[in-house]
Amino acid sequence: MAKEYDLVILGGGTGGYVAAIRASQLGMQVAIVEKGELGGTCLHRGCIPSKALLRSAEVFRQTKESSHYGVETQDPHLNFNKVQERKTSIVETLHKGVQGLMKKGKIDVFQGYGRILGPSIFSPMPGTISIEYANGDENTMIVPKNVLIATGSKPKTLPGLKLDGEMVMSSDDALQMESLPESILIVGGGVIGIEWASMLTDFGVNVTVLEYSDQILPTEDKAIATEVEKQLKKRGVTFVKGAKVLPESVELGSTVTISAEIGDKKDTFTADKMLVSVGREANTTNIGIENTDIVIENGFIQTNDFYQTKESHIYAIGDVIGGMQLAHVASHEGIVAVEHMADEKPLALQYDNIPACIYSSPEAASVGLTEKQATEQGYEIKVGKFPFQAIGKALVHGEAEGFVKIIADKKTEDLLGIHMVGPHVTDLISEAGLAKVLDATPWELSHTVHPHPTLSEIVGEAALAVEGKQIHG
Repeated sequence: MAKEYDLVILGGGTGGYVAAIRASQLGMQVAIVEKGELGGTCLHRGCIPSKALLRSAEVFRQTKESSHYGVETQDPHLNFNKVQERKTSIVETLHKGVQGLMKKGKIDVFQGYGRILGPSIFSPMPGTISIEYANGDENTMIVPKNVLIATGSKPKTLPGLKLDGEMVMSSDDALQMESLPESILIVGGGVIGIEWASMLTDFGVNVTVLEYSDQILPTEDKAIATEVEKQLKKRGVTFVKGAKVLPESVELGSTVTISAEIGDKKDTFTADKMLVSVGREANTTNIGIENTDIVIENGFIQTNDFYQTKESHIYAIGDVIGGMQLAHVASHEGIVAVEHMADEKPLALQYDNIPACIYSSPEAASVGLTEKQATEQGYEIKVGKFPFQAIGKALVHGEAEGFVKIIADKKTEDLLGIHMVGPHVTDLISEAGLAKVLDATPWELSHTVHPHPTLSEIVGEAALAVEGKQIHG
């Protein structure tokens, strides 16, 4: 007899396990089917391990520069094995925490590969889940009232560019490197590529970034992208923009070589390794979608504002539906989806109010529209910009490059976008996110009293700068 659940979630990543916890809080009987480890990409192959490595890179760079702070050190060197051990320890600690949360919520976890079945003896509707086990045990059938697809995504590559995991790597592969190369080519100057460029240059690797667009970080405000590029160039990263990489030109030996068209020229690049970071694709294959009426467009599952698919009892969240492919977005989509199942009447997410962060050095963070987007959407705008150079805590901290930029609607005074680049802006952006949620104005931000000396003072000054009334600039 197949076991019945109120909700079965395919995928135990950040979106899936958060949705499971919320469903448990609402009194649902919940199961997660996960073929790998709870925590998914974010915990094991993305957010957490990459940020652990970035922190080690930052500490190494700061140690080499410690004489600026009056701290004399002699010949600091990097033990990459310990760097990797620290990363693994952090991941294991958090993994145990997620397992504990599942026990606390009385959430059943099936370690296997789940597929959605069509109408069958178990149910007249599609949605029964067949769980296949790696050890060959007989499949388990579970019957849910609702299904939530949270299968996430995997790294993409360019057509014809084969990843071998050793010389030509995805970000998943790069996290497992046992030693650092002397040089690396990074194909793609988006968020993942730039975080790796920052990390590896701080570790002493010779980094070249090949970006197809004429701007690195193409989705960011141009001023932010320009500042990140400037600071990374100062630390030794080489950028080649407008580069159309030619996958068929790859040559592997003791090094990797690839050619790229740059304008009307063709150039060749060689390094010890190559990292391909050209985005991520949804995990939609082989999970039984063909047994349903679920619609897929451009590789992503289509849903309504509450994450229902065309099969009203089957929902989908996170990277598998496209949009903002961020862990915190998937978590909140999962909460909305589960509350909708429970008829809690949740509010639809407003994606313009969700911050996005880049954890390179310098850090960058944003919420809302870029200046270009605001102009293209017909807004008459006014802009305030304020540098970290004028903030005392930034000078004390030793990182005074960068700025905060605020874009407002000239007619209504509403905040349209807030963009930051500089020290700890991935933490500072939360104030901007709250301001957007509360539909605040620059005036309201400027009248928030920010303690002195703190980095947060820059938010108030940038808000004043919208009207040209900044105090320290």
